[in-house]
This record gives sequence, structure tokens and C-alpha cells, in this order.
Amino acid sequence: MKKFLLSFKYALAGIVRTIIEERNIKIHLLAVIVVIIMGIIYKISGIEWIICLILFGLVISSELINTAIENTVDLVTKEKKALARKAKDAAAGAVLINAFISVIAAIIIWLPKIIN
Repeated sequence: MKKFLLSFKYALAGIVRTIIEERNIKIHLLAVIVVIIMGIIYKISGIEWIICLILFGLVISSELINTAIENTVDLVTKEKKALARKAKDAAAGAVLINAFISVIAAIIIWLPKIIN
């Protein structure tokens, strides 16, 4: 049980450390806060909340994975290497795709509400 609880402690420490040290996750978290506020103001449906929550999780978790990959690559090599760049770019690309899809979903959810 102690190892199980420690795993939560380490995971939470990783999340907090990333929030403190990484600019992009702060931007994503600000977007989450804005979406939550808009969701409350525009009284989005339960399904729309579920979609938002899933997208929050995808964007934030992909940003955490991106940070882990970037740190691992930097740990392995400080030299400019093509494979290191590919790994970092692919991880950043995953975040970009999730963020882009989230923006499209936001437009689909809020545009009709804002126009009316």
C-alpha cells in the first residue's frame, strides 16, 4: 500500500514541477480556466462538459508527456542530433494536434451560443 500511495505522490510532484517550470502548460491551464468560466456562463450541457473534460485531459497529459520526452532527450544528449530533434518535434506535434482539436471543439460548442 505504501508503494501505491508513493506513486501518487511522485505523479503529483511531476505535475506540480511541470506547472512551475514549463510555460506552455501554464498557457493550457489558463485556457482550461477560461473554458470552465465560459461553460458556466453559457450553461453548456452535460455532454459538452464531458467533451471539455476529455479534451482538458488530452491536452494537459500530452503536455506532461512532451515535457518528459524533452527532458529525457536532454538527459541522453546535449549535442544537436537529428534523432533527438525528431523525438522532441514529434512530442510537441502531439500537443499541437490535441490543442488544435480542442480549439475546433470549442468553436463548435460556443459559436452557436455566442451568436444567439
